Amino acid sequence: MDWTKEAVMYNIYPLGFAGAPRENDFELTYRLDKIYDWIPNFKKLGINTMVFNPVFESTRHGYDTIDYYKIDSRLGDNISFKEICKTLHENGIRVILDGVFNHVGRDFFAFKDVKQNREGSRYCSWFMNLNFGGNNHYNDGFCYEGWAGHIDLVKLNLDNTEVTEHLIGAAKFWIEEFGIDGLRLDAADCINIEFFKRLRSTCLSLKPDFWLYGEITSGDYNRWANNEALHSVTNYECYKGIYSSHNDHNYFEIAHSLNRQFGDGGIYRNIYTFNFVDNHDVNRVASMLRNKNHLNNVYTILYTMPGVPCVYYGSEWGIEGTRTKFSDYELRPCLDINNIPNPNYNLYEHICKLGKIRKALPALKYGDYFNVNIKNEQLVYRRRFEGQTVYVALNLSDNHFTIDFNSEVGTLTDVLNGDEFESDGYVRIGLPPLSSRILVIGGDKVELESENEVLIPIENNVSEILMPEPVSTGKYRHFKGKEYEVLGIAKDSETLEELVVYKALYGDNELWVRNRQNFEEIVERGGKRIRRFERIE
Repeated sequence: MDWTKEAVMYNIYPLGFAGAPRENDFELTYRLDKIYDWIPNFKKLGINTMVFNPVFESTRHGYDTIDYYKIDSRLGDNISFKEICKTLHENGIRVILDGVFNHVGRDFFAFKDVKQNREGSRYCSWFMNLNFGGNNHYNDGFCYEGWAGHIDLVKLNLDNTEVTEHLIGAAKFWIEEFGIDGLRLDAADCINIEFFKRLRSTCLSLKPDFWLYGEITSGDYNRWANNEALHSVTNYECYKGIYSSHNDHNYFEIAHSLNRQFGDGGIYRNIYTFNFVDNHDVNRVASMLRNKNHLNNVYTILYTMPGVPCVYYGSEWGIEGTRTKFSDYELRPCLDINNIPNPNYNLYEHICKLGKIRKALPALKYGDYFNVNIKNEQLVYRRRFEGQTVYVALNLSDNHFTIDFNSEVGTLTDVLNGDEFESDGYVRIGLPPLSSRILVIGGDKVELESENEVLIPIENNVSEILMPEPVSTGKYRHFKGKEYEVLGIAKDSETLEELVVYKALYGDNELWVRNRQNFEEIVERGGKRIRRFERIE
């Protein structure tokens, strides 16, 4: 069975999610470990696949890669991320990483060699349109092609065998060492198909159910998603159609796109598209909707249309965010699971229920698509699979509406709201304002499962429980990796508070002071208790 058809995905932008500094200071910090606190939320939502936007070492935003084989030091290290992958897998959650294989940052090792050695660099052929007769605004004394005109994103030459070996080697590394389950291919419409064919062959040889999907914003999806290249693509057509059909009170728009893609004779019936209503590149859907009361219907469509649904982190609570001319950072906030800003709990519970319904209904995961009744403010479509039929009915108006349509004979059970309707082949169903129904007929009784137990590694051996140790002069290692020498204990002249005086054993040997209690504190990382400062000498 294709696991992607059973998937409900969750997408985070790690550098924003973890509150990393915008410029990489290369100080090892385990910020991504906060994801352990979010696992109960994933389980309640029915999430079984995590999509991580860039996690590889970069200079700024993640898409300017420095090292494809290393976790960004602002997030953690390879050891801590391996534990994250292990814990997610133990909780039944697969892992997909963002493969930014079209371009790199200016601090990428091969490009730095070009800057240093110019025409003498062995890496000149790694980059597109490198010209030592030109210049750029960094005054390198040469010019080159940047992705979409962005000179900070140096475009790779994917016709160069060394380049493709380096990139495919990275994919192999993350599969073999971390057990990842898929890759999102960034800027896939800029990458030649032959590279995707090689990537697919390698990944599937290591993991036969590995999944590759590409970021495609326009064009014919079949060009990239087929039996030789990628498995799927981002469904930007329906992303736009979902929010704009609500804003314009025109369900004909999204109904047309769904039928065009997945209906009888639909052009993408053989692609299980990656579906979303917002992501790290576009405004949050709660900011795009003119009427926030349409959010429930938006997610009902997302979870019941053909393809795999994906929720962007925080949007399950309806948080807002818009991009500006100069920045996307508002789309990529640092969120505290215990302090979500202005949470929409009604939406959250609605999405939790949708996750359970999708899991319970094969017709929503495997069924065909058919438009049953389309009006400007109401829509009914049908999904059918192996004896189970599901009708999805939506009303975006502020008024109650009674809609009628031809249906199969029997009892239609609304698993979203708990109502039942009898049909003799033709049924009339009331739709409350701003609401949706998911009506099931045929098949076995539908049972909605609750979330499973959360498995997070915790140190349970009582004999190994750490206790604070009194600090004294000597050498210590901070839990983030850097070493210091404690010079002594001082007292604040006003409060008499004890302060640890210590100097860094790196760089300019800066002097630091810290509250003694804080210095001796036991902290948690990756679910394990460790000392903030561990004595090493």
